[in-house]
Amino acid sequence: MRNDGTPPTGAHAAVTGSSSGIGRAIAESLLAAGWHVSGLDVAAPAIEHAAFTPVAVDLTDGEDIARAAAGLPAVQALVHAAGVLRVGPLGQLDHAGGGLMWRLHVDAATRLADAIVPAMAARGNGRVVFIGSRVAQGMPGRGQYAATKAALVALARSWAAEVAGQGVTVNVVSPAATATGTGMLNDPARAGSAPRLPPIGRLIEPGEIAALVGYLLSPPAAAITGQDIAICGGSSLAR
Repeated sequence: MRNDGTPPTGAHAAVTGSSSGIGRAIAESLLAAGWHVSGLDVAAPAIEHAAFTPVAVDLTDGEDIARAAAGLPAVQALVHAAGVLRVGPLGQLDHAGGGLMWRLHVDAATRLADAIVPAMAARGNGRVVFIGSRVAQGMPGRGQYAATKAALVALARSWAAEVAGQGVTVNVVSPAATATGTGMLNDPARAGSAPRLPPIGRLIEPGEIAALVGYLLSPPAAAITGQDIAICGGSSLAR
């Protein structure tokens, strides 16, 4: 990437969850900035663009992830935005949902990073961003979800330390409740657990998250690694 943040010709990003919500906003933002994007999603593609390649993959299936990762071209950026939310207090925990969240949020991130990041390090340049959540700090009724998002922070910090000297950064972007349209906010599985508006009085916009991700993939962000960066609309002010 050039110093103005414009990706070089052929720069390639792999974005999970690209068919909706935050993942779609990130993929569209990167395409507009000149990236080539492979969109990894089990859902049908929602983007039509000459530089967009949909990759059908079940991100809860390790073998399917390995197949998809092996078919990718050289990747300069990995953004793991796919997510799902299941809620429940102690005594009513959704154990199947907890396993689903772990596979999708944590195991998928682990398998994708293991397949992609070593080649980035060997080339001396790369960017990794995981989409976390402010809920990783802990929230009643969302312990299982919070645990998976907290695990992403631990992974990012550990891997950032491994590859910092090889030109690769690894960060987490953690939004508060986001206006994802038909995404997680409308998931029937979270009925009765309405999102809390941040102090700014509105939900976070997916485009705001995409803008920060785009910056973290740019050359001016080369010194930012191992960080959990909140887009919380002021929600963290009362810690």
